[in-house]
Amino acid sequence: MSAKKGDAVAVHYTGRLGDGSVFDSSVGKSPLSFTLGDGNMIQGFDAAMYGMVIGDKKTVTIPAAEAYGERRQDMMLEVPLSEVPPHIQPEIGLQLTLQGEGGQPMPVTVVDMDDEKITLDANHDLAGQDLIFDIELVSIA
Repeated sequence: MSAKKGDAVAVHYTGRLGDGSVFDSSVGKSPLSFTLGDGNMIQGFDAAMYGMVIGDKKTVTIPAAEAYGERRQDMMLEVPLSEVPPHIQPEIGLQLTLQGEGGQPMPVTVVDMDDEKITLDANHDLAGQDLIFDIELVSIA
């Protein structure tokens, strides 16, 4: 039986960047389970699963556009220091969570600051990067 849309699958994976550094892996942990085609996985990872059979292993390179997208300038936010809550001590690299439109959490990172404002980056950490995944299909249900 090969993997198709709507199948519940479990995979082991290792995700690497172009320089070879590993950003995530299920090795030594429980496999990752998801339903093919339900939109919960990045597009390129989901597409790579179709047609695989249990025990298959493959390495796929997913371009940024099919992963977390390109970095977007409109995801950079400048906030006056006067609007930063007093209990927050901003510094470059600090990760915060804002409330996005519709109330959903929006993770941001402080990427710049001066005497008047801080600049927050709401792009995903992996935006703009091609991703390489080693994938092994463990089960199909």
